Amino acid sequence: MMPIHQNMHDIMEVLEAYFEGLYQADSKILTTVFHPDARYVNATDGDYMNYAMTEYFAKVSLRTPPASTGQIREDVINSIQFGGDHMAFVKATMTMMGRDYLDFLTLIYDDNRWQIISKVFSYVPKL
Repeated sequence: MMPIHQNMHDIMEVLEAYFEGLYQADSKILTTVFHPDARYVNATDGDYMNYAMTEYFAKVSLRTPPASTGQIREDVINSIQFGGDHMAFVKATMTMMGRDYLDFLTLIYDDNRWQIISKVFSYVPKL
């Protein structure tokens, strides 16, 4: 069993890469944090999506990176909960592309590293 502070440090590194990958719209960065079997689910009313990673990364690659348009990167880790040695749940918020997002990320410890196995999110237009 890894000490809790090591788990927290490793998960924070995953989350930093996750936010940076979204900000840069860089699927190469995102492939380092998502498990190959991960799911991407949009739970926003009227905009349901449920993608495998290959579908999701293809869509990310088509985005105009928020970084390239001078948007300020706004992201917050609201909470991290552990469910034993190999599972964690992260609640995070971020603002980009004119929307406020709420992300529920489930991470698993697999292949000697923490990886996001599911991303379920919703958004509202930024006021």
